[in-house]
Amino acid sequence: MTPRYGEDEVAELCRDLIRIDSVNAGDNAGPGEREAAEYVAGKLSEVGLEPRILESDRGRANVVARVEGTDPSRDALVLHGHLDVVPFDAADWTHHPLSGEIADGCVWGRGAVDMKDMDAMILAVVRRRLSEGRRPPRDVVLVFTADEEAGGHYGAQWLAGRHPEVFEGCTEAIGEVGGFSVTTEKGRLYLIEAAEKGIAWMRLTAKGRAGHGSMLNDDNAVTELAEAVGRLGRHKWPVRLTPTVQAFFEEVFGTEVKAEDAEAAVATLGPLARMIGATLRNTTNPTMLQAGYKANVIPQIATAHVDGRFLPGYEDEFFQTVDELLGPNVTREFVYHDVAVETPFKGPLVKAMADALQEEDPGSRAVPYTLSGGTDLKAFSRLGISGYGFAPLRLPEDLDFSGMFHGVDERVPVDSLRFGVRVLDRFLEYC
Repeated sequence: MTPRYGEDEVAELCRDLIRIDSVNAGDNAGPGEREAAEYVAGKLSEVGLEPRILESDRGRANVVARVEGTDPSRDALVLHGHLDVVPFDAADWTHHPLSGEIADGCVWGRGAVDMKDMDAMILAVVRRRLSEGRRPPRDVVLVFTADEEAGGHYGAQWLAGRHPEVFEGCTEAIGEVGGFSVTTEKGRLYLIEAAEKGIAWMRLTAKGRAGHGSMLNDDNAVTELAEAVGRLGRHKWPVRLTPTVQAFFEEVFGTEVKAEDAEAAVATLGPLARMIGATLRNTTNPTMLQAGYKANVIPQIATAHVDGRFLPGYEDEFFQTVDELLGPNVTREFVYHDVAVETPFKGPLVKAMADALQEEDPGSRAVPYTLSGGTDLKAFSRLGISGYGFAPLRLPEDLDFSGMFHGVDERVPVDSLRFGVRVLDRFLEYC
């Protein structure tokens, strides 16, 4: 049987990866990524590469490989994707999330959009190019990571800290979350992630005087904490238009949008409003509360967790405001803290992405946007690597793509995967 490469095998690759259980609940007790890593390494080995599997802990596996370019004097490019996925409740799904079912023109399952689709596209395009003897213009470092869904401690962060040699000569990177299409009154736009908000998952603690629930108590930890959490959760953070958000508005609306008009402008974006709206300001969302052990006992300690996200360039303002809102009697500590990143939307790499999209979808436009979440790029940025989210997919107008990240019935159209392979192939030729 003649081997199938490129867009002819991408749906199959995506299906196979989804069928491998790599659920990551954040407790290091799951199946890990080893089986998925072995699958990826095997597919790369078949076309002559020499991938390495690097384990940070038992079962927590990362895959790295280098594709030599035609001009070794040029800086190298990182193509990265993560192998882990978030948990699921199978009872809620139309098709089992580990089935990789291909139905109604889509590949269904956990990871179909986050991000085994991109893993499959990377494999498909690399396998096709190498089977045809087509090397990229510069070295391309392939990195498939563990643990992205829980902060990258066993994945990108570990690789950057323990194996910086993997990234020798690398200055730019391409990964999630971007390159997907949205259809607007102004035509089809492809959103390229050029910035990410920083992360501040915080544990808040209030301490007071324990006592009997029937007694007067003016030093109640629960009251102190509840008031602080309320202040944080209700705080109206000011609109701050970062360079990437400003560039998005200018590309979409054809003019500069002022801060006082930003929310009204976002409201006209339809399904995009939720995604873009979260990038206008810092956010602090309370997510967990814990205190006490009996209804008639006033506890000595009360704790809460808050998911904080700060815009590039506004970290200092964020923490100054958080501390003012908490007041003197509530302390905070980090559960997880990571940087915000922002890359100017210009230069040869941006042109390569835009040109590749234009050739496969004439009349479309590539526009930058800010991701309210985070990716492995944060870890790579510490090595001086800048990057973008570019997992190109041309999507149906009625598909709620952003809603499927960590959602139910996650799926990706087969035609979108095939489109992505074609775009990535052109991109690698131009980059």
